Amino acid sequence: MPTGIIRDNSPTPQLSSEALRAYAFAVNRIRFFPEELAESLDMDPGSAKRAIDELEALHLLGRVLDNPSELTPVPPESAAAQVLTPLEQEARQQQRLIDEVRARLQSLIPQYEAGAAHRRRAECIETVTDLASVRSVILSASLRCTTEVLTAQPGGGRRTEVLEEAIARDEQMLRRGVSMRTIYQHTAQYSQPTITYVERTTQLGARVRTVGDGLHRMLVFDRSMAVIEVRDDPNAALVVREPSLIEFMCTVFEQTWLRALPFATSSLSREQAKALSEQIRQSIAGLLAEGLDDKSIARRLGMSERTCQRHISEIMSRIRARSRFQAGYLLCKLQDG
Repeated sequence: MPTGIIRDNSPTPQLSSEALRAYAFAVNRIRFFPEELAESLDMDPGSAKRAIDELEALHLLGRVLDNPSELTPVPPESAAAQVLTPLEQEARQQQRLIDEVRARLQSLIPQYEAGAAHRRRAECIETVTDLASVRSVILSASLRCTTEVLTAQPGGGRRTEVLEEAIARDEQMLRRGVSMRTIYQHTAQYSQPTITYVERTTQLGARVRTVGDGLHRMLVFDRSMAVIEVRDDPNAALVVREPSLIEFMCTVFEQTWLRALPFATSSLSREQAKALSEQIRQSIAGLLAEGLDDKSIARRLGMSERTCQRHISEIMSRIRARSRFQAGYLLCKLQDG
């Protein structure tokens, strides 16, 4: 490699203490021999040679023309020009290459957009198989949304990192005047991160309600595009653009909205807490009558298995059932009667 040229990702050269001492010695002389440097600085020949090599590599020392065995100091500005000029030329070449590649790729944009338009017309339902792409689809749809977004979010309280991502996106839509309605499950009202998110969005005009069971994850943008969950794959989603399907989803949402309860952003009153607990117990009772186990019921209602078991124990005590089997039987009779 040529002396003084830095390539690739090499770190910025750092002069050793010996090289700094050697340069301080050199700048006080017009010309000198390496032996003088070693003797004056009390360096052994090896250390003196390494110091000189460092300085020559950065063009801070040069050889005297009429006697190459002698050395002479070089001003730092001149050394910098010799070291950096090749790098600057290489950087300009790299920038030209970057500009050329960008221009070539951007020339394909019209073709891609034409193909994307064709795909949108031809594919009413698209499967997105990874979470990063799902998030990208949702973000893109939220940026294009102009009138309304409907959201159903089952599973109880949402994770903090998910809410942090959603709040910026949703607040931006609300400030643009987009109408927003969201349905959670009742158990979300016990999640402080979810409560905080709801408080912020409702202050901007969003409306939020909760239900017990029967909720499926979906987002509908402007009643023209929807994103729905894929069963048994939390990282995937279906993107739906078929008008009849979207109309059906909106109808289901509206029916669920009518039977849902308002999300209480402030502390639940005693009456509200009692009504909410009763709603949760009714949902559990219905699923218990269907024969579902504790884990399945907890997952359906977005609560922990321990909380679910506590509610089941209270239900069994209320109907005086001695076993889950008996509880299911009695609940079925109560529902039929």
